[in-house]
Amino acid sequence: MKALIVDDDLALADVISFTLRRAGFEVSMANDGLMAVERWEHDKPDCIILDLNLPKLNGLQVLKRIRSESDIPIVILSVRDGDDDVVTGLEDGADDYIVKPFSPRQLVARIESVLRRSGNANSSPNQFSAGEITLDPIYREISVSGKLHGHLSPLENQLLQTLMRNKDQVLSSDVLINHVWPEGGADHAMLKQLVYRLRLKIEGASSSVYVETVPGVGYSLVTFPNRQAETKK
Repeated sequence: MKALIVDDDLALADVISFTLRRAGFEVSMANDGLMAVERWEHDKPDCIILDLNLPKLNGLQVLKRIRSESDIPIVILSVRDGDDDVVTGLEDGADDYIVKPFSPRQLVARIESVLRRSGNANSSPNQFSAGEITLDPIYREISVSGKLHGHLSPLENQLLQTLMRNKDQVLSSDVLINHVWPEGGADHAMLKQLVYRLRLKIEGASSSVYVETVPGVGYSLVTFPNRQAETKK
């Protein structure tokens, strides 16, 4: 999932970037309005977090420019807290409006909410499957033989998507880290813990799928029926 952060406050943009990366997003940034439009056209993000007080083009100009061509989810994040500012932002096409200072957890939750409402139709396949397990990447739901089994965190969702795209193939730990935490945002210990949490949610639910540890290399999502996971750690 890709997010574009548009803010001319570099320190705050870094905080937002860190928050979204921890939640499993791939992040790009722009620090003025013209760069925001260029990044949107080039990077094709799934959502935009947009400040209003921007140089070159202000936030509302960026909003109108992008909204004239796309229905991409856009969340305004601004110090402007007046009713007129909020109403104008929403009427011009923003999907949500958050006033600074903000709660990082609330920001992630509201971004995910607008993504769900939009259906996120252009960012991912509708479903992934391996053996009896099906993953809905939008709602982060896993089903077994058509029955809802549970929900995944954003990072678990990203890890399972990567494994399902490459099922029955061994992926190195470094490859998985780069796909789940863009720009080297994790280490092997963090990946090991994430794999452990994912295993708790998918293994035991199905006899046809498990995450295999390949010592010294990485991990593989194995889909051979009834095979015993002798190398799991």
